[in-house]
Amino acid sequence: MEGLALDLFAQLALTTVELLPQRVEFLQTAALGGLDNLHVRQADICQLRDPESSYDVVTLLEVLEHIPDAAEAVRRAVRAARRYVVVTVPSRPDDNPEHIHLLTREKLTALFADAGCSRLRFDGVNGHLILMAAKENNA
Repeated sequence: MEGLALDLFAQLALTTVELLPQRVEFLQTAALGGLDNLHVRQADICQLRDPESSYDVVTLLEVLEHIPDAAEAVRRAVRAARRYVVVTVPSRPDDNPEHIHLLTREKLTALFADAGCSRLRFDGVNGHLILMAAKENNA
């Protein structure tokens, strides 16, 4: 199957929150280039103040291992999600100096339990752990 999620689901509105200015600029350029349903915001997830249940699904894809306060990032993501939070993280140590956490299944379970998610589904692929966490009202 070819195409971006935005191509496949043209009616899907996507909001991306990005901390780094150069990534925000790149994503804004993509949005201006025809991805009308992509909304880009520069923000720190640990300071995200979106209303509770603002988004059906919140994704944290290959970012949680970079965030100093991973617990706060998880709390904010769970709060912002109406239904699910989807996470991918490296599943084994690597030599990337920007990876400040190795978030194992046990650590992610504790983080998400503390944030109010009890229904967790884990999977993995090629050195990465995948987690789909359901909010309590979806358990």
